[in-house]
Amino acid sequence: MKENKLADLSMDFSVQVIKLCERIKGHYSLVNQLERSATSIGANIREANYAHGKPDFIAKLQIALKECYETEYWIELFVKSGIADRETVKGLYNQCGTIRRILISSLNTAKGNEK
Repeated sequence: MKENKLADLSMDFSVQVIKLCERIKGHYSLVNQLERSATSIGANIREANYAHGKPDFIAKLQIALKECYETEYWIELFVKSGIADRETVKGLYNQCGTIRRILISSLNTAKGNEK
């Protein structure tokens, strides 16, 4: 159940990031980095649902978590550099944080069950 919620949250988040990136003019390499890291979160969560055992499941969620941290970096950079204003990306940043916390919880549970 939690993984489905996580997959849904990450899909919605990816869609919102794509829509934000469509509105940004210029900065193509930075926009590309944000799009790639944000959409990779959901892709790795989806892959984790079809993992070949517990170690593969954990590895995919760990990659998703790393991508989540990277996405937060790009969002912060966009704000600090003036590419996007704080109010515009506040919801995205909060969603990314929610996904990050769920991923951490899921990883802790999966690692605990592994022992």
